[in-house]
Amino acid sequence: MQNINPSETKIGWIGTGVMGGSMCKHIIDEGYRTVVFNRSREKARKLLDAGADWADSPGEITQKVDIIFTIVGFPLDVREVYFGDNGILSSIKAPKILIDMTTTKPSLAIEIYNAAKLKGTSFIDAPVSGGDVGARNGSLSIMVGGDKDAVDTVMPLLELLGKKIVYQGGSGSGQHTKMCNQIVVAGTMIGVCESLIYAYKAGLDVEMMLSSISEGAASSWLLCNLAPRILKRDYDPGFFVEHFVKDMEIALEEASRMNLSLPGLALVNQLYVAAKAQGHGRLGTQALILALESISGMKRGGK
Repeated sequence: MQNINPSETKIGWIGTGVMGGSMCKHIIDEGYRTVVFNRSREKARKLLDAGADWADSPGEITQKVDIIFTIVGFPLDVREVYFGDNGILSSIKAPKILIDMTTTKPSLAIEIYNAAKLKGTSFIDAPVSGGDVGARNGSLSIMVGGDKDAVDTVMPLLELLGKKIVYQGGSGSGQHTKMCNQIVVAGTMIGVCESLIYAYKAGLDVEMMLSSISEGAASSWLLCNLAPRILKRDYDPGFFVEHFVKDMEIALEEASRMNLSLPGLALVNQLYVAAKAQGHGRLGTQALILALESISGMKRGGK
């Protein structure tokens, strides 16, 4: 493949949701001709208005571009995008580089890698962390697995999307690394929410409390970015509760396969399942506090 540059390289982008829309916009803004597909065309409207072209299926995209990014919701969505009747691998002809940035099963990443290789095509698993803020700012952490030469080729594109890009190793390594990330997020999130509930009950000025602990040993991205949203009762999604449940279940499935016990993750997963059951699945992960408030008999807002 020729060197990656806006004048010669055409980009395909599948998945234009909370994360994907902002990420694709960075590619367009850099001057790359971009073709997009999303199940809902309206969710791609801003990208189309910014100059992207539309494709009616993932398979159609393969006929028009050199490199294809995917970032969708669940493993079944990833499977459909790659293996479906109108999927990428059903239609691909010339060699491409495929980059899946969805958080999905490591085993699925390896399956796609092997299928792509039979087609003479490279596949990279490159899940991300940093939420909607990181996607908008181009400051995501990107965890990359696959063949090193393919990763080196697409690095100029990854650098438009993230500030921390680390090659983790062979196929599936990016997804395994993302599971490590989500395990830490799960444990940290319950700590953030429980600290706020404690502060409410203790009668503290919660903003003042946060100003103290945000600069100490408890400091974290979640504490500094999502705790203020909770105080405002802002549950707009940077990352959906239902997607986080999916991620934790993947991690627990992989842990079971490796004969590992992760009781902390199992507990947080059950609390998020409760939040989802209460109707909060399409809210941001900070909505965990709603389930915890319910357990403690507290009304929204810590009262």
